Amino acid sequence: MIEKILPPWVAAEEAFGDPPDATLFPEEEAVIARAVDKRRREFTTARHCARRALDRLGLPAVPILPGERGAPGWPPGVAGAITHCAGYRAAAVSLDALTVGIDAEPHEPLPDGVLPAIALDRERAALARLGPGVHWDRLLFCAKEAVYKAWFPLTRRWLDFDEAHVTLTRTGTFTARFLVPGPQVLGRELTGFAGRWLAADGLLVTAITVRPADLYGRSTSG
Repeated sequence: MIEKILPPWVAAEEAFGDPPDATLFPEEEAVIARAVDKRRREFTTARHCARRALDRLGLPAVPILPGERGAPGWPPGVAGAITHCAGYRAAAVSLDALTVGIDAEPHEPLPDGVLPAIALDRERAALARLGPGVHWDRLLFCAKEAVYKAWFPLTRRWLDFDEAHVTLTRTGTFTARFLVPGPQVLGRELTGFAGRWLAADGLLVTAITVRPADLYGRSTSG
């Protein structure tokens, strides 16, 4: 599913359940030693997906430990991201990307009161113009999560929901414009991201990928 919105130079694996053969390294076991069953299953299957994706790049299985602010710790030279929600887990990795951000959410409305907390006034106004067929409020949240996951490895800084303006389209794309200074990447300030989205099988998925070439006028979404 998620590979449909990722470029060919990104390896992705996903799971719609928790396979019984998914296992953890001892270092990972230590991280979730006190976790409830739901958290343990999410964590384990997401790492299973991540190792399968790394294998597609020709890389060995290694522990993938949460680092600063919970960001996955990838092997040197790898950019990647992990996501999980009810009934879905996925990982995407690349040796060619500067950063990768993915997110998945159930294709349902956001809980009451969440949209005002995550959306700018002009974003909420834009959602109302997009029309029926998609839970745009949840998709906006999903896109903003992908934005943060792509932002953090480049900056090591937090990005609040109101610090990026996201514009969704009905054609499966979105853009994010930073409202705070962006990261300096290869001598240039990155002012935003372009991404893609998909609604299928009761899920929403979003993806952002950035290569060095993308900083010189080429597509930032693959």
